[in-house]
Amino acid sequence: MKIVGLSGSIVGSKTRTAMNYLSKEISEKYPEVEFNLIDLAEYDIQFSDGRNYLEYEGDTGFVSKQIMEADAIVIGTPIFQASIPATLKNIFDLLPEKGFRDKVVSMIVTAGSPKHYLIAEQQLKPILSYMKAQIVQSYVFIEEKDFYRKEIVNDDIIFRIQRLVEDTIVLTETYSSLRKAKEEEYWF
Repeated sequence: MKIVGLSGSIVGSKTRTAMNYLSKEISEKYPEVEFNLIDLAEYDIQFSDGRNYLEYEGDTGFVSKQIMEADAIVIGTPIFQASIPATLKNIFDLLPEKGFRDKVVSMIVTAGSPKHYLIAEQQLKPILSYMKAQIVQSYVFIEEKDFYRKEIVNDDIIFRIQRLVEDTIVLTETYSSLRKAKEEEYWF
C-alpha cells in the first residue's frame, strides 16, 4: 500500500507539524506501508495550464505522479481567508478530472479559528467528491490553541490523528479487497 501525505501550503508551520505527527504514526504502527510526505513548500510547482499531468516535468511532474500512483492520500491544509490555499487547489487542477478514482483520501485541517471548521465540508469535500475520491468522512480539525512551539499540545488531537491513520488504512484495504474481488469475476 502506498500513501502520500500532502502538506498543502507553502507558508506556515502548523500543517507541516500535524503532518509530521501523521508520518510518525504511520511509520511506527504500519511499517509495511510505503509513505511519502510531500510538503509543497519544498517544491517548485508550476501553475496548471491544462496539460495532462504526465506532460509536466521537474517538481510538478514528480508531485503529480506521486499522487496519481498512491492508493491513499492524506491532505493537510491550513485555512486562509476562509478557504483552502491556492497551492493546494493548483494540485487538484494539475490532476485529471477523475484523478482520485479508486483512491482513499483523508484530511487534516489547521485553522486559527473554530469558525473555519466547515471549510473542509463546504470546499474540500466537494472537490474530492468531484474527483471521485473515497473520502474518510471524519477529518482532524486543529486550532491555533492546540499548538505550542511547533508541537501539538492537545492529547485529543494526537488521538484523532491516530484514528485518522487507522481509518485511512482500513478503508484503503477494504476498497482494495472489493476491487480485487470484482476484477476476479471477469474471466479474462
